[in-house]
Amino acid sequence: MNDVSREVSADISGLNEAGLDQGPFVGELDAQVAPPVSEWRRFLRIFFQRKLVVFGVAVLVILVLVAIFAPWIATHDPYRNDMSKALLSPSTEHWLGTDSLGRDTFSRLVYGARTALIVGFGTVAVAAVVGMILGLLAGFLGGWVNAVIMRIMDALMGFPMLVLALLLAAVLGAGIQNVIIALSVATLPAYTRLMCGETLSVKENEYIMAQRAMGAKSLRTMVKHVLPNAFQPTLVLVTSMLGNVILAEAGLSFLGIGIKPPGVAWGSMTADGYRFLEAHPQLSFAPAICIMLVVFAFNMVGDGLRDATDPKLRGVL
Repeated sequence: MNDVSREVSADISGLNEAGLDQGPFVGELDAQVAPPVSEWRRFLRIFFQRKLVVFGVAVLVILVLVAIFAPWIATHDPYRNDMSKALLSPSTEHWLGTDSLGRDTFSRLVYGARTALIVGFGTVAVAAVVGMILGLLAGFLGGWVNAVIMRIMDALMGFPMLVLALLLAAVLGAGIQNVIIALSVATLPAYTRLMCGETLSVKENEYIMAQRAMGAKSLRTMVKHVLPNAFQPTLVLVTSMLGNVILAEAGLSFLGIGIKPPGVAWGSMTADGYRFLEAHPQLSFAPAICIMLVVFAFNMVGDGLRDATDPKLRGVL
């Protein structure tokens, strides 16, 4: 009898050591219930699930690093003319050769990254901020405010973005500031209409209507409640628009009404090298490839942000 008791006690002790003393289904439930995944991890998983998005992020990281450390990466002064070295072929001294004025092509390519980022982020910052404010006012206040703002945006949208930027740049003249102004006005309607539409949908929510019924000030309600909810789609548009802005700036510089000398721009480099396309194709192909890669990278990152912020793909709906 004592032997049987000892065997039963040993079996019970074994079960306790195995973690089964809290119930027969605890181990099974623990195996079935997975730990919760944070929103940030879910966002990163969806964002980086496409290889093209990873490639786009890598290209943009390299672009930013090149723009920041351009003085240390460039092998020569990009603004120095040396006619004795005009139109040299690629060599160990001049990796991509020289242009018609003897300037090092690689160094100018490196400094062109700075121009692309300055114009891109400068234009998007101005257009996005002004467009979000106008769209927020038009959507939330409605009435004559909405009518005036949206009619102006409709008039601007009557012109294609590049055509409107071309007209404004021709009037304002060449220069990086004028290019930013021209492209900001040309891209302004996209941000304004998007923010207006998002504001109209958000302000119909019950908590917004309750705030207004309680006498909350319009400015406080817009800043605290409407703006955060309408900010997400605008962020996706900003990323996608960066590529279009850089491409438009390259087009203006190619036509000679963008960045004026001695400024360095990939578009003007492409135009300058076009005359020597047969003998020195790298003078045009190198900046053109940079434009293509950067525009493609921004578009891929924009698509990744759109997918990662989509409630259906995030498992919210």
